[in-house]
Amino acid sequence: MAQRWTERDVPDQAGRTVVVTGANSGLGFETARVFARHHAQVVLACRNPRKADEAGRRIRAEIPAATLRTLELDLASQASVRRAAEQVRRDHPRVDLLINNAGALIRRYERTEDGFERTLATNHLGPFAFTGLILERLLATPGSRVVTISSVGHRRGVLNFDDPHFAAGYRRNQAYFQSKLANLLFGYELQRRLAAAGASTLSIAAHPGNARTAFGSDQLPIRIFTRPVLLPLTWWLLQDPATAALAGIRAAVDPDAPGGRYYGPDGRNEWTGHPVEVRSIPRSYDRDAQRQLWELSERLTGVGYPLAATVSPGSGATGPASRDRSAS
Repeated sequence: MAQRWTERDVPDQAGRTVVVTGANSGLGFETARVFARHHAQVVLACRNPRKADEAGRRIRAEIPAATLRTLELDLASQASVRRAAEQVRRDHPRVDLLINNAGALIRRYERTEDGFERTLATNHLGPFAFTGLILERLLATPGSRVVTISSVGHRRGVLNFDDPHFAAGYRRNQAYFQSKLANLLFGYELQRRLAAAGASTLSIAAHPGNARTAFGSDQLPIRIFTRPVLLPLTWWLLQDPATAALAGIRAAVDPDAPGGRYYGPDGRNEWTGHPVEVRSIPRSYDRDAQRQLWELSERLTGVGYPLAATVSPGSGATGPASRDRSAS
């Protein structure tokens, strides 16, 4: 059996800048802590500045020499996304890794200030815009990567291009599953466009399996499975955040990880375990759906990508030379 991939396999990250969204708790916090421990400069990109500062204090209590910055980023707000991206461009001439980790499952139907359904806005449209707006920093950095965190829930996801914002009726689980499928469609399409443009930046996806975090803690099955009295029986269903974060970390740093791949736990149903390359559902590889989502995301956010590519029709990799259309 091949040796299991663990934090010990993370190479030294000195001199590298890593942006982690949703870094104040759960998987994002564990990811930020690992990179700080391996000498990276870590940017904690969080919706709540106070919680970002507290996360930084917790990391420094364990790693006094940690190099940390905080960044206010509310992915549900396109205005916040643009402010945060501008700060990254101003403060960081190079970005080695962007880990799109932050996510949400919204219990009740909400529209954001931009008119987007909040789950889709937070989990896909915000990361799509933020990635595009700082992509030039990644393109200018040798060995850079964009890691997009999806979920096993993507298996139940269906992209409703006719009603992506659930105006006809909100179902919170379906909204979440749709957004997690969107993460994969985006990640795969981004890799194809990067390759077509001759960029060295890679796009890789990952999922954590089932983790014992605050995320989704209001869901009845999670509340049941995480009761202390049941943990001896349910340990194989849920794993600690540090282990769950390893799939995204491997996608970010494994020198043998190719672009356009997907990493997740090696256990039963990919719920728990150590990270290996896995496969997503067949419809996540649908190039027409990938391209359609990309074009929809450009229209909704007004953000294009600085990738000039000319490829054969129908490949899903053709995209316009990009700009922030909201400024025009």
